[in-house]
Amino acid sequence: MRDTPAPSLNGRIALVTGASRGIGQQCALALAKAGAQVVACARTQSGLEELDDAIFAATGQHATLIPFDLVDGSAMERLGPVLYERYGKLDILVHAAAHLGSLSPVTCTDPKDFNKIISVNLTASYRLIRAVEPVLRLSDAARAVFFTSGVASSPRAFWGPYAASKAGLEAMVRCWLDEIEHTPIRGALVNPGPTKTRMRHEAYPGEDKSLLSLPEAIAPMVLEMVRTDREPPMHTVHYRDWVGTSNTH
Repeated sequence: MRDTPAPSLNGRIALVTGASRGIGQQCALALAKAGAQVVACARTQSGLEELDDAIFAATGQHATLIPFDLVDGSAMERLGPVLYERYGKLDILVHAAAHLGSLSPVTCTDPKDFNKIISVNLTASYRLIRAVEPVLRLSDAARAVFFTSGVASSPRAFWGPYAASKAGLEAMVRCWLDEIEHTPIRGALVNPGPTKTRMRHEAYPGEDKSLLSLPEAIAPMVLEMVRTDREPPMHTVHYRDWVGTSNTH
């Protein structure tokens, strides 16, 4: 798969969450280089502006920047209508935004921290799907990519709230995709594995960073998932398998 030429995404509208840094930023840049009009969402205005500068330098085009917090319900409700009014459709959704929280025993997790993890990783994902499904239906071949984690299916000590949020995300996305099987929308769950991001550093600050994948290495896998000439696989796609390596989370 990694040798497959990148698809042309000319004329495609791509919404990327968590686009101000890390994997989301690199996916947004790769989508723009492939020809898509990128709509970038994140909480950090400065990070979005850096992304826009990179996209303009690479393509001569600007991204559409929407700075907002995914847990802002009223802003989320406006997202679909804004996309419709400006573009009349949405072809690609890449949902990269997530919150790790602190790694600790379940019984030691502060309720506020637990609620934030669930709010960002699960509840906001539900609201995002609900907000953009109408505009995804207006595409001839919409693609939706959601990032998950190995701990969703292989939970381990100290990852309780995050693992639960990602397991819930996987279940919800699979239910949704089953519900819309007769629409033009197809989706994929992807697990990037150990990647050199701020979130990974928070989890494992002392690990050897040279052993981690770079965020830009994940982007080609996402481009593969959003191709219009084939449907993404039903199973969760693990980066280590996609590149034919034996990396583990």
